[in-house]
Amino acid sequence: MTRHTSFLKMFAAAIIVMGCLAATAHAAADPNGTWNWKFTTPNGQEFELSVTLKADGDKLSGALTLPMGDKVDIKDGAFKNDEVSFTTSVERNGNTFTTKYKGKVEGDTIKGKTERERNGEVMIRDWEAKREKK
Repeated sequence: MTRHTSFLKMFAAAIIVMGCLAATAHAAADPNGTWNWKFTTPNGQEFELSVTLKADGDKLSGALTLPMGDKVDIKDGAFKNDEVSFTTSVERNGNTFTTKYKGKVEGDTIKGKTERERNGEVMIRDWEAKREKK
């Protein structure tokens, strides 16, 4: 075997290994499933929420489950570069409350921020959800 052939075989093997590693890393960023988290209101009340997400290419669909069990479809859902983004709108007592969610999928965790406008003031909170185990 010539030195040139040996080099080409090693180079090809390195490319295959890098491709496998890239595929494995990308597979870890999977938004599909049910994600749960808790949040505490400014007056100290704690609520549990969940969202079920389904990716179809760059599009993201799903529904948010509220603490009382009601479900709200997500809107404007997207999944790109390991990041999810979507919006929910909830109507209560004649008012509509819209929340924007953004977060990065890291294995079985989504970490990011939520943004909601209330009384003309934008409230930004940290958001961390864990994937529900099957």
